[in-house]
Amino acid sequence: MIRPVACRLNEETAVNNYFQKKNDQTEEEIIISAQREFDEFVTQLKDVGVQVMVINDKKENNIPDSIFPNNWISFHADGGIALYPMSAKNRRKERRSSIVEHIESIGFDIQKTVDYTPAEEKGQFLEGTGSLLLD
Repeated sequence: MIRPVACRLNEETAVNNYFQKKNDQTEEEIIISAQREFDEFVTQLKDVGVQVMVINDKKENNIPDSIFPNNWISFHADGGIALYPMSAKNRRKERRSSIVEHIESIGFDIQKTVDYTPAEEKGQFLEGTGSLLLD
C-alpha cells in the first residue's frame, strides 16, 4: 500500500472520474485525513493477520493519486507482473522501479514482466482496475 503524501483532487483526471469531487477542505486537511484513514486501515488489516507492506510516497513527486497503484501494476500467481499505460500524464510518475525493487527485496520473486506502457505513445490506455486481459 502506498501511504499518501499529496492526496487531493487530481485536476487532470477529475474531468472523467465520477468519484472525484471538489470540496471545501484545504489540501493540508485532505492529506491529514487521508493519512489518518490510511494508517487506521493498515492497523485493521494487520490486526486480522494480513501482511501489509507500506511504501511511503515521495512528496516531491506531487502525485495526487499515488495511493492507487492498482492502476499501474498488477501481480500474478505465476510470479508475473504487468505494467499498465496511464491516461493521465501526471499519474505516470507513480510507476517507480524502486517500488518493484523493494517488493523483490522482501521476497516476491518476479518471474516475468509484461510492459504495456509503450501504448501510451499511441494514445492507448489500459489502467489496471478497469481492465480484463485475455491471452
